[in-house]
Amino acid sequence: MSDYEELHGLFLEDLSIGMSAIFAKTITEADIVLFAGITGDTNPIHINQEFAEKTIFKQRIAHGMLSAGLISTVFGTKLPGPGAIYMNQNLNFKAPVFVGDTVTATVTLREINGKRVSFDCECRVGDTVVLDGDATLMVSKRPV
Repeated sequence: MSDYEELHGLFLEDLSIGMSAIFAKTITEADIVLFAGITGDTNPIHINQEFAEKTIFKQRIAHGMLSAGLISTVFGTKLPGPGAIYMNQNLNFKAPVFVGDTVTATVTLREINGKRVSFDCECRVGDTVVLDGDATLMVSKRPV
């Protein structure tokens, strides 16, 4: 087996409709501060408690894209895993995520169309869907 194959996640031939994978992470204060610093998104709803207390949420919320990033974690590390290439992502933000919430990202393979594979995506905090959507990735065939 080559180094490429050793490092690569699943190949197209390994995939089947209905396959699913998850990643869960508890969102910390550090996650929110670091995400704000990396992206430059310093919206006070994320980083200013006094401001956030005056909003409908009454407290700071995590960046929506922080939760969405957990979907990328699933794709890049589990299903299909290393070597997969993100083509697009559609997201619907449905509920806030707060410091201390554990977000579980789930992806489920919906369609295989050539080298392009489509997934249904969802992030939950407990029973609450905080975001959902779909994504398309490109997955390579096993080398001959």
